[in-house]
Amino acid sequence: MSGIETTGSKRLVLVSGRAHPALAQEIAEELGSELVPTDARTFANGEIYARYDESVRGSDAFVIQSHTSPINEWLMEQLIMIDALKRASAKRITVVAPFYPYARQDKKGRGREPISARLVADLFKAAGANRIMSIDLHAAQIQGFFDGPVDHLFAMPVLLEYFKEKLDPATLAVVSPDMGRVRVADIWSDKLGAPLAIIHKRRDPLVPNQVSVHEIVGEVEGRVCLLVDDLIDTGRTIVRAAEALKANGALGVVVAATHAVFSAPATEILQSEFIDRVVVTDTLPVPEEKRWDRLTILPIAPLLARAIHEVFEDGSVTSMFDGAA
Repeated sequence: MSGIETTGSKRLVLVSGRAHPALAQEIAEELGSELVPTDARTFANGEIYARYDESVRGSDAFVIQSHTSPINEWLMEQLIMIDALKRASAKRITVVAPFYPYARQDKKGRGREPISARLVADLFKAAGANRIMSIDLHAAQIQGFFDGPVDHLFAMPVLLEYFKEKLDPATLAVVSPDMGRVRVADIWSDKLGAPLAIIHKRRDPLVPNQVSVHEIVGEVEGRVCLLVDDLIDTGRTIVRAAEALKANGALGVVVAATHAVFSAPATEILQSEFIDRVVVTDTLPVPEEKRWDRLTILPIAPLLARAIHEVFEDGSVTSMFDGAA
């Protein structure tokens, strides 16, 4: 039967939501498997329905969904798919959410705010998920929101492989766009053998997506600056950071991010004269109309497929990252 492999008594089942079918297909190909055919549809009133065309009883099931816009629809679809697997007697259900939904709402910054990232973890659990797999969580503490194993993967090896070929460490500086990313940027600087710089910025808590860039800590003059972040949403933060780097004598600015959220007007903003290249992975779909000539998209399917294989075979996901992050 398609999508099901037998290893002893274990059966691997891959199912996918409708948000990013190309990624799910690539993961299946990497694993030498197929996606289980799923009848997924949205009714006229917006309700979502999902049914699997094959038995999944006793299987080790992985539900792949990328949480792109409209994010609430894709989250609900994944929850419904998990529920269908649970009621069809799947033995273990793993949520594969390369970009964790609501990850930026991971704590209360002010009174009367929700912690929506925790709510999403509770919803996954209530639906019947036993395990979560995600890439470059916005905040590491999200791992503690789910009462079960969380496989926190890192896109760094995929991105590093690209930059080791393209950039000269002798003229490079790795730049953290804010204080929250310093630890990750520090690992990047070690791996690339390049100095670290930090941009100190302030946000107005009452105005979303608006940032004022302040001073730069570290030496960027005469260097190509590699700005590393976990995601790019509207792109305003990154462009202001790039502008500040160029104003401080940077020769060039290259942006690396795992998740290409690219909310409008990101595509226009990121084509700024201050940014030489943007490099992302395809954890989220990037349609043709959101692409431009200085954008590079690296495939993430091999990383996810390897992690799924390790989980299925009861191997070590941590060993994939060499304790690097």
